[in-house]
Amino acid sequence: MALTLDVADPQSIAAAAEHVRAGTGRLDVLVNNAGIGSDFGVAGVDPDFEAIQRALDTNFFGAYRVTIALLGFLRKSAHPRIVNVSSGMGGVAEMGGWSPGYRVSKAALNAMTRILSTELKDEGFLVNSACPGFVNTDMGGPMGATKSVQDGAAGIVWLATLADDGPTGGFFRDGEPAVF
Repeated sequence: MALTLDVADPQSIAAAAEHVRAGTGRLDVLVNNAGIGSDFGVAGVDPDFEAIQRALDTNFFGAYRVTIALLGFLRKSAHPRIVNVSSGMGGVAEMGGWSPGYRVSKAALNAMTRILSTELKDEGFLVNSACPGFVNTDMGGPMGATKSVQDGAAGIVWLATLADDGPTGGFFRDGEPAVF
């Protein structure tokens, strides 16, 4: 079942949770894929705090709020999976200048992935982050991304369909471990 929601709007998240409750009442996989680059090209030494706040509200708080709102439904699954779509720009190993809101929001999402994977491991959850790469989407296309959506999604699908003995708490790019 696919739902349309605005992850930056708590009322929209609550409506989505109600939709799941009224439907199957269970969720097997949650892919947190909402993301914005509201401060691309903005320098950290000359920040646009409103743009940074928008990035955090969507890329981090939105994914975190959706996860918490749907956690009870995921707990009803025999094989619960959470996949947070992140970015190499949020990995400390690839951290550089510019776009502080986007970078920090994705780094926070990676940190939350580790926290939730630790806290939910004994319940059978696998919680991971994925960097799809520079994908030709509404965000990446205007900046020259050439990786197809299908190729970008492959690593996310892999994480969503892991066997129960699969990794948890990791950060992956194209099905391979990446450095946080």
